[in-house]
Amino acid sequence: MTETSLPDVRKTVTVAASVEQCFAVFTGHPQDWWPPSHVLVKKERAGLAFEPGVGGRYYEWDVEGTEIAWGTVLAWEPPHRLAMTWRIDPNWQSITDDERASEIEVEFTAVDEHTTLVELAHVKLHKHGEGAERIFRALDGPSPGETLALFAKAIEKHVG
Repeated sequence: MTETSLPDVRKTVTVAASVEQCFAVFTGHPQDWWPPSHVLVKKERAGLAFEPGVGGRYYEWDVEGTEIAWGTVLAWEPPHRLAMTWRIDPNWQSITDDERASEIEVEFTAVDEHTTLVELAHVKLHKHGEGAERIFRALDGPSPGETLALFAKAIEKHVG
């Protein structure tokens, strides 16, 4: 497999919440579902946030106020879809621009009025360049994966 032909990595989870509730928890409470090992700041992380709307950042900050952007919001379509760049390098370190960043797409699809299928996809992984296949291998695996498993718990906390 060449790095330019890396497939997307798609994970899903079904949760007991409406699409509106899912979008609100995903964008409003990232600290409740973000994997604890996914940290770019050097000091203790103090918070995580999404700036709503296309062009907004999703970022973290440490106890000293230093901010690092995880990426830029590419699509903000509440309550059904969100897409953003993912600014990491093959060594899981921050990069400062979107040119070498892959993308993350999140879709919330109603199963019924109280149940939602959530799909999180890592796409365009080849943009990470040399070492992109290593990122693919780390992400590829069974659903729901760490992020969506934590998201399901966040839904229980906020909705259930």
